[in-house]
Amino acid sequence: MKRNGYLALCFLMCFTIFSPMAIAKEKAGQQKSDNHFAPQASSAVMIEADTGTVLYEKNANEKMPPASITKVMTMLLIMEAVERGELKLTDKVRTSERAASMGGSQIFLQPGEEMTVEDMLKGIAIASGNDASVAMAEHLAGTEESFVTRMNERAQQLGMKNTHFVNSNGLPAANHYSSAGDIAIMSRELLKHEGITKFTGTYQDYLRKDTESPFWLVNTNKLVRFYEGVDGLKTGYTGEAKYCLTATAKRNNMRVIAVVLGEPDVKTRNNEVSTMFNYAFTHFKVTPMYKKGEPVRTLVVDKGQKSQINAVTPHAVSLLMKKGESADTFQKEIVIKEAVHAPIAKNQVIGHIFIRTKDGKEVNRIDLFPEDQVDKANMWEILKRTTKSILISY
Repeated sequence: MKRNGYLALCFLMCFTIFSPMAIAKEKAGQQKSDNHFAPQASSAVMIEADTGTVLYEKNANEKMPPASITKVMTMLLIMEAVERGELKLTDKVRTSERAASMGGSQIFLQPGEEMTVEDMLKGIAIASGNDASVAMAEHLAGTEESFVTRMNERAQQLGMKNTHFVNSNGLPAANHYSSAGDIAIMSRELLKHEGITKFTGTYQDYLRKDTESPFWLVNTNKLVRFYEGVDGLKTGYTGEAKYCLTATAKRNNMRVIAVVLGEPDVKTRNNEVSTMFNYAFTHFKVTPMYKKGEPVRTLVVDKGQKSQINAVTPHAVSLLMKKGESADTFQKEIVIKEAVHAPIAKNQVIGHIFIRTKDGKEVNRIDLFPEDQVDKANMWEILKRTTKSILISY
């Protein structure tokens, strides 16, 4: 095997005759013509979460007001801050006058009231609290305006080309828009933080439990209660946006995300999303390949405090297949650097997994990341390691 800075290991795996990309193209084209899954929605999209394969779309790139679905990005930035260690669920968040003044859906925060990050998340995810969204935005970035800048930066990083945020909660504002396709992207990213469904999948809970006036929370997404497997994600409504929903359901290791915008009423919205889910779970299945964080290969670290590091998957990796099709052969190729130079950040891409059809068409590409951050070793550590290596060789 030739060495040119990368190590490529290939082997064949038996799966289905259909590739996810081919399925996506076929289904998207078919449904654009008849639109029978979401006939009342102004736009819609459905994807399989692990691969990101589009199973259905209708005007998916049309810019529209997202209403409270905006809060998916707000929750994403909160969960990412928690993951980085910048924020704890037990941290107390103080409510400003401005946050308390938000209208629409709210948890009726009072100026100066303190609530934990966990309870604020409950208020956002379950009750769609506009006041809780602004309180969290101010807590994380100082001002809501600064937080919105972060929202738009994150949207750009995720490749959301038809999105621009003006606030953190989705209240009507000029130049505040997104698309069904972009909402699916940020919903998929949020779901990589597995703890979020603890909040979005809860049908009812309470805030201020230890007070004389506990506040009852009931999920605005009724599918959480009435559709098997639904554990999120976020509803939205304004007079301009009409009834909107990004919903997710998981059955038999397969997670699906369905987005509808501009529905005429709640019943139609829920029925059309349910129809989309029924189609996905009836016609498709996934074959798990790797768990989230599973080591794929080990590589050498040059001049690092660690001499080796595992390359791991950032999320669960699966292959989407159409049910009932005969098995065929797919090629899986792991391409990874032989060595990397310290320092290494946890978000540094150090390899890839490629899934291809027999004729070489790429079906999926998964970036691989280091299991841990590796700092550069000092001269004394390098000297000790070199001396040890020389002694062992004799």
